[in-house]
Amino acid sequence: MDENKDVLVSVGGPAEARVGLLTLNRPKAINSLTHPMVGTISAALTEWEKDDAIGAVVVSGAGDRGLCAGGDVVAIYHDARVGGAATRQFWHDEYLLNAYIGRYPKPYVALMNGITMGGGVGISAHGSVRVVTETTKIGMPEVGIGFIPDVGGTFILSRTPGLLGLHAALTGAPFTGADAIAMGFADHFVPHDRLGAFTETILADGVDKAVAAHAEEPPPSPLLAQREWIDHCYAGDTVADIVAALRGHDDGTAAGRMGSTAAADLIASRSPISVSVTLEAVRRAANLTTLEDVLRQEFRTSCGALRSHDLVEGIRAQLIDKDRNPKWSPATLEAVTKDDIDAYFAPADPDLSFDH
Repeated sequence: MDENKDVLVSVGGPAEARVGLLTLNRPKAINSLTHPMVGTISAALTEWEKDDAIGAVVVSGAGDRGLCAGGDVVAIYHDARVGGAATRQFWHDEYLLNAYIGRYPKPYVALMNGITMGGGVGISAHGSVRVVTETTKIGMPEVGIGFIPDVGGTFILSRTPGLLGLHAALTGAPFTGADAIAMGFADHFVPHDRLGAFTETILADGVDKAVAAHAEEPPPSPLLAQREWIDHCYAGDTVADIVAALRGHDDGTAAGRMGSTAAADLIASRSPISVSVTLEAVRRAANLTTLEDVLRQEFRTSCGALRSHDLVEGIRAQLIDKDRNPKWSPATLEAVTKDDIDAYFAPADPDLSFDH
């Protein structure tokens, strides 16, 4: 095994029931995805799908910090400034991979340990066996950099209980493993210190026995406990309506929970066009039938963001200059027009297509 590779590809388990193992191997970057990593993962999954000796796949992240913090947005920043062609190709191939994972015919076990955000959600939350721990920190934080939730995230966000998905999408705030299970991003809770034993049991006895031996009842979901005010406040027609409802709600915030005022403050700090497009994208995704349909819509909104001022500016403020003071354009929610929003949903050229 080549330890210098950004994705470690190996096979384990007994000869009669082999398991394909994918380990994202950029721990210093919390295993952030690059275009070559997407290609490596896709190639391995394709090979294993055709190999009758492979019974399951397990995906994990190297190091202790997380499965994957997302895509390499600094690379996107530099590419966007010179036209964005490489970024469009990266997203094209990444979204094809997300769709492939969603229909993968063998058990696809994703260990969503630690930080699992953005692109990390794309390679885990569409799998068939999604495992979280008490250290899991999941999120779709795209609106904070002038982007729109992608990698099939809006498919899940649009199908959560009530409007929990809109809350997560518009604030960009992280949520717990227990929240992930409640919202449909994950299936099983395994304590962090038993993940190694969980994987060993998969290798020795298979996925079902590993789940039976190691999965536990998850803790209560903090978001689910707040659903009443979330459903009420996020029902507004526009983001401005939602922010006003959040500010007008007496949340009586419990310790350790984000209340409605904090949610309003977060949304108000995000890119106005990004949160406006995100609201529309999640609502449209609810009416799209398949993950592929949603990924095609997301490819369009991602390409729209690539053409925008706010994506480059958001990454600059957060990760390049790190002044945390983006100058959004339009600068306010009230300045965002319907035409501004609709432009993000125009067909891409070429559009994303799926050849099964």
